[in-house]
Amino acid sequence: KKKKRLHSEVFVSFNIERKLALIGGAWYGGEMKKGIFSMMHYWLPMENCLSMHCSANIGEKGDTCLFFGLSGTGKTTLSTDPKRRLIGDDEHGWDDEGIFNFEGGCYAKTSKLSRSTEPEIYDAIRFNALLENVWVDPVTRQPDYFNLSITENGRVSYPIEHIANREASLSGGHPKNLIFLCADAFGVLPPIAKLSPSQAMYHFVSGYTAKVAGTERGIKEPVPNFSSCYGAAFLTLHPLQYAKLLKQKLETHKVDCYLVNTGWTGGPYGVGQRMSIKATRACLDAIFDGSIKHTTFRKDDTFFFEVPQALPGVDPNILNPRNTWT
Repeated sequence: KKKKRLHSEVFVSFNIERKLALIGGAWYGGEMKKGIFSMMHYWLPMENCLSMHCSANIGEKGDTCLFFGLSGTGKTTLSTDPKRRLIGDDEHGWDDEGIFNFEGGCYAKTSKLSRSTEPEIYDAIRFNALLENVWVDPVTRQPDYFNLSITENGRVSYPIEHIANREASLSGGHPKNLIFLCADAFGVLPPIAKLSPSQAMYHFVSGYTAKVAGTERGIKEPVPNFSSCYGAAFLTLHPLQYAKLLKQKLETHKVDCYLVNTGWTGGPYGVGQRMSIKATRACLDAIFDGSIKHTTFRKDDTFFFEVPQALPGVDPNILNPRNTWT
C-alpha cells in the first residue's frame, strides 16, 4: 500500500486539458460548483472576462450591484432582496456586455435559518432543493435548522427558479455599485464606508474578513482571515491578474465602491454583538435609493475611507464604532 500523500481525507483534482474533475471524500455538492468555478478563474481572464466570487442583483431601474465576500459574510442573504431581482448568489463573470451568472442556482447556509430573517431562502427550500448535512426529525421528516448536531455548516442548493424575485436572464448591465462584505471580528470597522478606486483595489487584493463558526472545520470562534480577491481558494492565476482586470472595469464604467461590515459592533467577538441584518439592509437601501450621496461623511483616521455620519433607518452610534464601545 502506498502511503497517502494528502493533507486530509478529501481531495479535488483537475485535468485542465481533458476538462476532468475528480472529487473524493467530500459530502458536499458545493465541491462540484467550486471546482468548476476554479476552472472558470483559469479560462475566463484570458478572454478579458473577470471571473468573480460574488453575488449580484438588479434594481427596477436596471442598476446592477455586485456583492463580494467570503462564506458567512452575507453574500447570499443580502443579494436576495425583496426590492431587487436576484441574478445569482455566488459566481459571476464580467465581460464587455456586463454581468452574467455561471450557475443557474443558489447554495445557502441553513444554520439557524428562519422565515422571519430570510424569507426568500426559507421558502426556496421545497421539492427539487437539496439539503446537505441538515438534521431531519426521523418521525415527522421535517428539517430543524436550529439543531446543529451534525455540523454548523448545513447547506441547501436550489434552482434559482425557487426565488420568485429573480432576473430571468441571469444577467445584468455593467454594475453601478460594488460592495465588499466583511465580517470584522474586532468590531472596529463601521457598518458602511465609501471607498476610492485605490482603496477598493486594496480591499479586493487583501480580502479581509473573519472565518466564522460553521464555514470551516475546527473554527469555534471568529479568526481573522485574508483571502485575495475574496476567493483565494479558487484562484488559478496570480491575484494581481484579477485585480488589474477589476481596476480597468471599475474605471471604465465609473462604479461606486463600498465596504460593508456584517461582523461585530459594540466591541470585539465575545464582548460586542453581530451587526443586525436590519441595520445592514438599511445601509444597502441608502446605496440603492441614492440617499447615501446626500449625507455628510467623515474621514476615518485609521483607514482613510469615508464614513457616512447619518443614514435613514441606521442608529447613528453604530456608524462610528468608537461610540458603541464601553
